[in-house]
Formats: sequence, structure tokens, C-alpha cells
Amino acid sequence: MNSRIEVLARVRGAAVGSISGAVGIAAHGIAGGGMPPSESAVVLLLAACAAVGAATASLRVHDRDSMVLIAALAAGQLIGHTTLGLASDHAHGLGLTPPMVAAHLAAIAVSAVVVRGAERACLRALGALTRIVLAVLTLPPVDIGTWAATPVYRAKLSLWLLVSAAAGTRGPPALA
Repeated sequence: MNSRIEVLARVRGAAVGSISGAVGIAAHGIAGGGMPPSESAVVLLLAACAAVGAATASLRVHDRDSMVLIAALAAGQLIGHTTLGLASDHAHGLGLTPPMVAAHLAAIAVSAVVVRGAERACLRALGALTRIVLAVLTLPPVDIGTWAATPVYRAKLSLWLLVSAAAGTRGPPALA
């Protein structure tokens, strides 16, 4: 199994589970759910959203399958809505009105964009971390002296010609 796919599955599962819970609580408050949900309703919602996140993380989806992500987000919101509707005194019951369905669809679209952004950010952060760790742990090259042969023979004639070729000092003509 590719570790990249496993990381994406875990990020996707965590994001879907947490977004489902957050949207469920926010929608409950916006829809006029009355009093805030009780502790038992919140615990039940957290357990349901954790189950949705774990189920989403267990799916082995390669890279960019958007339909699976949208289906997981829709299931998470449906489970969150149902959980809060059953566990607390919800003003409208379990019925879905057209504005509520539109709000859930908009939340699914926004949530899908957020999850994709989280996946990309996770991959980029892990890539940068990998490059940093490799740069830190890479040993510097050992400087060993390279051997080069130095000539032993020196031509004496060429040195004699260079020294005797000079006819004195050279410069501008003297003004006498």
C-alpha cells in the first residue's frame, strides 16, 4: 500500500468526521433548535461523526475521487442531523424542508472544497518536512585530498632562454 494514499485517507476521514459534527451543531442552532443540545446529544453526535470519519478513512480511494467524498459528507450530515433530531427536542422534527436541503447541499459543496484543501496542505507539509529531514540527516561529503602527479623533470634550457631574453629594464626613453 502506498503511504501517500494512507495519509490522504486518514486526513479525509478526520476532516469528514469533524466537519459533519460542526455542520450538525451549527445547523441545529441556525434552524432554531431551541436550547443548545444536551451533553448526551453532543456525545452521541461525536460518536456518530467519529464513526463516519473512521468509515471514510477506511475507504481506499485513490487520489481524487470526488463522488466518494461528496457521498461521505452527505452521509455525515444526514447522520448528524438525524442524531441531533432524535437526541434533543428539535423544533422541526426530522422533516427536511427545501431551504434546509439547499443549506445542506451548500454545506456539502463548501465542505468538499475544505477537505480537498486539507489534503493538499497535508501533502505539501509532509513533502516539505521530508525534504528538511533529508537535508538535516544527509552527511556532508568527506574531503579527501586527490593525488596529482607533479613533474620531476624541469627543462633548464627554457628557463635560461627566458632569463637571457631580457636586455635590461624596459621603460620610457630617458630625457637627457
